[in-house]
Amino acid sequence: MPRGLETLQVRPNFFLIAGAGGNISVQVGDDGLVIVDTGAAASTAAVLAAIKRISPKPIRYVIDTGPDADHVGGNQALASDGEALFGRATFTGVVQTGQKSPAPIVATEGVVLHMSTASGSRPAWPEPAWPNEAFHYPRKVMYLNGEAVEVLHQPAAHTDSDAIVFFRRSDVIVAGDVLDTRYFPVIDVARGGTIQGEIAALNTLSELAVSSVPIVTREEGTLIVSGHGRLYDQLDVVEYRDMVTIVHDRVRDLVAAGKSLAEVKAAQPAKGYMGRYGNAGGEWTTDHFVEAIYRSLAQEKR
Repeated sequence: MPRGLETLQVRPNFFLIAGAGGNISVQVGDDGLVIVDTGAAASTAAVLAAIKRISPKPIRYVIDTGPDADHVGGNQALASDGEALFGRATFTGVVQTGQKSPAPIVATEGVVLHMSTASGSRPAWPEPAWPNEAFHYPRKVMYLNGEAVEVLHQPAAHTDSDAIVFFRRSDVIVAGDVLDTRYFPVIDVARGGTIQGEIAALNTLSELAVSSVPIVTREEGTLIVSGHGRLYDQLDVVEYRDMVTIVHDRVRDLVAAGKSLAEVKAAQPAKGYMGRYGNAGGEWTTDHFVEAIYRSLAQEKR
């Protein structure tokens, strides 16, 4: 096993690789491999080694759930290591059928826009790392390895470019950073994220997933791969969604009462949940979450 990574067999044909930044999912079958998210760039060599331990078959598709560096950092390397099923168009020309071409990278159109544009001190990603099968509509589908795969756009959630990926027969949903219960949801307002879209995406997850009822002792049902951390089930998502909704409603009521952002923060609308999801320091704090809700509500009024 590559150092620092952990590979977990989720289903007979489905694996999770953890420890490479964001979680990486691998579907295996006769058609080859479908990879969802590619981790951070620094972990690419270890990720490729872990994938080859899972199966020697070629990577056929890479799917990105969002534009964050810890989910797209290995795009170029994993796509280049793979092989498309057919010749395909690229940004610079057409690869003819019969020639080896990199595996296509699938994502929402917004991921291409974010990756192809410099942001602050971060330069644009190189062109071979960009998704080259981008879509702007709600649902992109394919049928590989004996099952339907749905890539569902979740607009204006964590960012404006999120997607969740539903492997129907495996009964696994890859949620990306729409679901990250290490702390309160990261709502990247600067990149189009909103609290309303986050709640809508969590509702979608909870509606797609099926819990282990009526025989709850089996602990079966749909499995959900989060952007980071452990696997979840439908009830976990419902609990997280309810928490987010309650905090949203508290902030909304304070805003309706004419409170300023400082007054909203002082009222501690996340009280009761800060012990589980709160963070006083680091890149994403409780105050950041409350501010993101406040700014989302302000945008809604415009």
